[in-house]
Amino acid sequence: MAIGLAGDVTMLAVAVRVFGRDAVVLLRRMAAAGVRAGVTEMNRHHRDGGGER
Repeated sequence: MAIGLAGDVTMLAVAVRVFGRDAVVLLRRMAAAGVRAGVTEMNRHHRDGGGER
């Protein structure tokens, strides 16, 4: 396991321990919002003709 990933997993474990299950729910919602934003951006980019500008 890479040291950066190990650090991220450790910080996540500490956050869950400190803030409880609410932290997990919040992280899931933030991840879902990021995915929705990315899909929206891809769709908008595709409709406009795609490609880099």
